[in-house]
Amino acid sequence: MKLLITGGAGFIGSAAVRCAVALGHEVLNVDALTYAGDLATVSSVENSALYRFARLDITDLSSLRHAVRDFGPDAILHFAAETHVDRSIDDPTGFVQTNVVGTTNLLDAALHFYSEISGSKKANFRFISVSTDEVYGSLGSDGYFNETLPYDPSSPYSASKAAADHMCKAWYRTYGLPVIVTNCSNNFGPYQHPEKLIPTVVQAALEGSDIPVYGTGLNVRDWLYVDDHINAIFSILVHGQPGDTYCVGGNCEKTNLDIVSEICEILDRRFKKPSGDGFSSQIVMVQDRLGHDFRYAIDNSKLVELTGWKTSKTFLERLGETVDWFVDHRDWLSKHEGRLGLGNKNT
Repeated sequence: MKLLITGGAGFIGSAAVRCAVALGHEVLNVDALTYAGDLATVSSVENSALYRFARLDITDLSSLRHAVRDFGPDAILHFAAETHVDRSIDDPTGFVQTNVVGTTNLLDAALHFYSEISGSKKANFRFISVSTDEVYGSLGSDGYFNETLPYDPSSPYSASKAAADHMCKAWYRTYGLPVIVTNCSNNFGPYQHPEKLIPTVVQAALEGSDIPVYGTGLNVRDWLYVDDHINAIFSILVHGQPGDTYCVGGNCEKTNLDIVSEICEILDRRFKKPSGDGFSSQIVMVQDRLGHDFRYAIDNSKLVELTGWKTSKTFLERLGETVDWFVDHRDWLSKHEGRLGLGNKNT
């Protein structure tokens, strides 16, 4: 297929680019290269005949229309977004521009292209918009997010993603554009920006600085390895129904403090601190984030029943691999150090 992938120099989008090229798809990577975008994430495919890159901001409607029409995709995989909750609290306007206006522009460009094609290309065309489980708000100690729940976002970030989801569904219902929305849980893996929890903890631990954890550290997230997420997206691309929504989760609920403690234990097995203390001695509880949702958890049974999708390894195996990657790529952490988000960066 010919796949136009937005945000393909970011964390999750770059995993999609690498996977798509490995599968033999032709890829146009559209990315504005903001602070979280880095072409090093796709260096392994940059010389492939199947890959090309366009530096383009999705808030630029005219350029976006040209890019979509000239490339002629069989599908659009939309990952481009502002994603960091702390940044959204400090500057919500930028999130509205990228996540709401940018998504609307992409829908507009896709619809213009869709209206001009016919036959099997039109019948098989898909627009997949990758969103977050945070649009559903916060869970208590039990229950799960699923595709039937009403939206109840808490932060400017999740509100902007909820608005983008609604625009996608409106473009399907009003114009018939074959849009599919996915809502995923917390991703982790190589190339994640250092403002996120796991790389933040690794960096702080190895530098000997405080490892900050919000509030009591008991906020719960469902963790999903990024390559497993991409495998789910490609399964949905093949089997998903236009107008539908699919929740993608790792069935792995962990408190923030659990995650931090497990990372410290992994590092303890790899390094000996001169003081003899474990890395957990660096954990410091800090003031909680504004509007901090208590718990996210996903019921992904709809996805599993449709595609047979499942995670490839256990969480601890993938966490160990991820920590190893950041330890072996400390240059990745230091290179982005000057572009970190605000305050504590736990998700």
